[in-house]
Amino acid sequence: MSNYFIKTPWWIKKIYPRRLWSMPATEKNIYLTFDDGPHPVATPFVLDELKKYTAKATFFCIGKNVIEHPAIYKRIIDEGHGVGNHTHNHLNGWKTNTNEYLNDVMIASKLFKSNLFRPPYGKLRSIQAKRIADAIADKSAKIVMWDVLSGDFDETLSKEQCLKNVIDNTVEGSIIVFHDSEKAFARMQYVLPLFLSAYAQKGYAFKPL
Repeated sequence: MSNYFIKTPWWIKKIYPRRLWSMPATEKNIYLTFDDGPHPVATPFVLDELKKYTAKATFFCIGKNVIEHPAIYKRIIDEGHGVGNHTHNHLNGWKTNTNEYLNDVMIASKLFKSNLFRPPYGKLRSIQAKRIADAIADKSAKIVMWDVLSGDFDETLSKEQCLKNVIDNTVEGSIIVFHDSEKAFARMQYVLPLFLSAYAQKGYAFKPL
């Protein structure tokens, strides 16, 4: 039994109403997001798969990875995808001093301009959340969470279970989390092409946030 929710329960969304959990379900749109890149193998794979379906996504990038892989980051931008801040060093907000955490967010924000922020592990203290707009120097800052977790980061899950997670829980307006990372790659590599194919056949479009 996992210690996280695949489908975010309504009551969590109610506790944190200012965070973005899903998009309006007015059209057949899905919002794919990829955390922890850019990665030299996983991110190009994702971009190649998205291109097959004219799909757009949002990449929540770690600042230090943007520095290490600038050409891959440039490709994300050049191909019309959205980007968001995922801190510079993938810090856990619950375990990090608030000033240290916000400084880390600010360092990453200097590498790419975005009003979107996603906390690593989904863990963020209330005081940190209140000051994110200052850290990324954007009053329109949005803290982006998710409606569906693929579980691709979970090494105890099979690739088939990860596929089931997204197929069973995705609806119009869902924000879905995948990871373009070393740890998740084996599962994500299996799930993403099958998921894109299944939902494209159902007439869904894939949009950036």
